[in-house]
Amino acid sequence: QVQLVESGGGLVQAGGSLRLSCSARERTAGAYAMGWFRQAPGKEREFVAGISWSRSATYYGDSVKGRFTISRDVGKNTVYLQMNSLKPDDTAVYYCAADIQSIKIRTTPRYWGQGTQVTVSS
Repeated sequence: QVQLVESGGGLVQAGGSLRLSCSARERTAGAYAMGWFRQAPGKEREFVAGISWSRSATYYGDSVKGRFTISRDVGKNTVYLQMNSLKPDDTAVYYCAADIQSIKIRTTPRYWGQGTQVTVSS
């Protein structure tokens, strides 16, 4: 069982930046691929970004490419999502996710955090 705890959400103006963090509370979490999804009211959950356990591969959803950057600190069992040039359409609950298989981190990861709200005002 991998417990994921997100932090860093909040309210920001359009064009601003936020950095989300997700700490994995599991000794072997460094072996897991990790990622971020988001869900806006009335919309389906959307893949945002993912990173392999080795950090050799990163993945991004089309709507955030060039604006968001995912990274991880294996020693701290933490993954980060740096979000720049934020838009009102980025407003959503952001969820951290993890899976032992990298191929699943973009689709159906096994473990989920509770989510953190990001609100971008126009």
